[in-house]
Amino acid sequence: MTLDRHDNTTVAKSFEHALKLLFEGSLDARIKRYRPRFVYRGLGDRQYRLLTSLQRLGGPFATLEGSLIRNFRKYAERVAYGGPESAWYWITLAQHHGLPTRLLDWTWSPIVALHFATSVLSEMGHDARIWILDCEKVYDLLPRPVVAILRQEHAFIPTIEMLDALAPALDSLDRMASRRRPFVLFFEPPSIDQRIVSQYALFSVMPGAESLIEDWLAARPNLWRAVDIPASIKWEVRDKLDSMNMNERVLFPGLDGLSSWLKRHYSPGPLEQASTVR
Repeated sequence: MTLDRHDNTTVAKSFEHALKLLFEGSLDARIKRYRPRFVYRGLGDRQYRLLTSLQRLGGPFATLEGSLIRNFRKYAERVAYGGPESAWYWITLAQHHGLPTRLLDWTWSPIVALHFATSVLSEMGHDARIWILDCEKVYDLLPRPVVAILRQEHAFIPTIEMLDALAPALDSLDRMASRRRPFVLFFEPPSIDQRIVSQYALFSVMPGAESLIEDWLAARPNLWRAVDIPASIKWEVRDKLDSMNMNERVLFPGLDGLSSWLKRHYSPGPLEQASTVR
């Protein structure tokens, strides 16, 4: 992984140390308030790559992007009516419901990212990683048309309405980039359901379905850093997050989230032996 050649990663020694690392640089000296300009992505195994779900699909995935979205719209309209006629709305809705897309999930919340880095039982034996990107520096690299509409709207991150005006289709976005100036664009999704709100979610997108954010970041090490959560402290982090009410029951409102939380909460810990029911 090309990103590994950069010494941008710090290993957390405890839950408290992890929090300190995640909030590092969040104080806005101008107003003496904590106003983080970072976005976070938590992965349960630090070996996982920053690939979109479309890229993980494999095969000729880039040529399948249009078919996936088109068929999603065709079959979903009976249950998803009421949304705007917007390409960005539909790709957001598709990503939210598990369709492979070129979007990548992020959160404004370091605590939410910490949850996702420690929530999967099968990954508790692996070191986790939380990726941290500086949105302010990413903003400085955006194409002029994007910056212009953001300034016009007095915004820092575009909404899908702004994207509709800027690039009404994915190929419109693709044409805005060049080989010399690729870019990463973050945008805030509409509040399709409570899950998006609770997770403080946003998405990143790049021109071209094959574009790798890893390559883009590897060439710009000043834009990112990472915090590793060793497997040796994962249960400590997990239990303390649960005590703070940061769990699936809150982040995935409904019976599915409740069941996921209860299953993990009552699963054997690192020193316990699971009983066998015969």
